[in-house]
Amino acid sequence: MLQIDDVLRDRGSRYAVSGGPVQGRAGAEAFLAELKRVKKFAKATHNTWACVFSDGGPVKNDDGESGAGAVILKMLERAGLVDHIVVVTRWYGGVHLGGDRFAHVVTCTRAYLEAMTKG
Repeated sequence: MLQIDDVLRDRGSRYAVSGGPVQGRAGAEAFLAELKRVKKFAKATHNTWACVFSDGGPVKNDDGESGAGAVILKMLERAGLVDHIVVVTRWYGGVHLGGDRFAHVVTCTRAYLEAMTKG
């Protein structure tokens, strides 16, 4: 699992990104369960994620952050990343971010993809 804590902060909200290879929906669920075994991730406001499965196509979950899963999914498809989950975690800071939250999801996903290619 590759994890980048504290990718960015904005008006009290904090963002992190995690990801790794998974096999199918069960693999994605297991990855999320493992992530949430860490208390701070279990208590996060949103754990938004997406994955393109080689045997089942694209799957995304906004986890209450409407539209965020689609942003991650689009970036994974563009990068050609298959059987690999990316989870953007947000701890809500009390101030609504409006459309900026999508830019933050992009920033987190991009940070993950760049870190992954640097290996």
